[in-house]
Amino acid sequence: MSEPDDERSCVERARTGDPEAVGWLYERYFDRIYKYIYLKVGDPTDAEDITEQVFLKMIEGIAGFQWQGSSFSSWLYRIAHNQVVDTLRQHTRRPQVPIEPIADLLPSEGDDPQRLAERSDFRDHLREAMSQLTDLQAQVISLKFGGEMSNAEVAHVLDRTEGAVKALQYSALQNLQKLMAQFDYRSGMDA
Repeated sequence: MSEPDDERSCVERARTGDPEAVGWLYERYFDRIYKYIYLKVGDPTDAEDITEQVFLKMIEGIAGFQWQGSSFSSWLYRIAHNQVVDTLRQHTRRPQVPIEPIADLLPSEGDDPQRLAERSDFRDHLREAMSQLTDLQAQVISLKFGGEMSNAEVAHVLDRTEGAVKALQYSALQNLQKLMAQFDYRSGMDA
């Protein structure tokens, strides 16, 4: 399918059942939704399963999607958020939230074993620190860094003002900095 004139026309075609338009939306949003979910659940298999459920719900509900003051991406992230909450409730566990890009989590051929161990320790400490944030602070961090969303988009998804999102992000990053300062990564040992 060629690039549509704009997302709105693609969504409108998807609402009428156009499989190419649905496919285009899937391709456009899959990676971002997956990263957001991965940051919330911390397990690649669970993240993939939940992401697929999100797109099934998108397909099931797109005919009823309304543009009334919301963007398509905000609607899709709300589906993702609800699906994560439902899944976490079913598993009764707290989300684990690494922040580094997904590609950074995978070892490459030239990776030094010590560097891999340090990266693993960092991820474990970061997950622990994230679990100590408020749910709203963790949600803002996940949407901003996992979902690659702007403050305006995060505000819309969370039904908050942009100023509130900025304040939440600031306090979350301050808290993370304090919590992460407990660890010394140069030596691979706790401080």
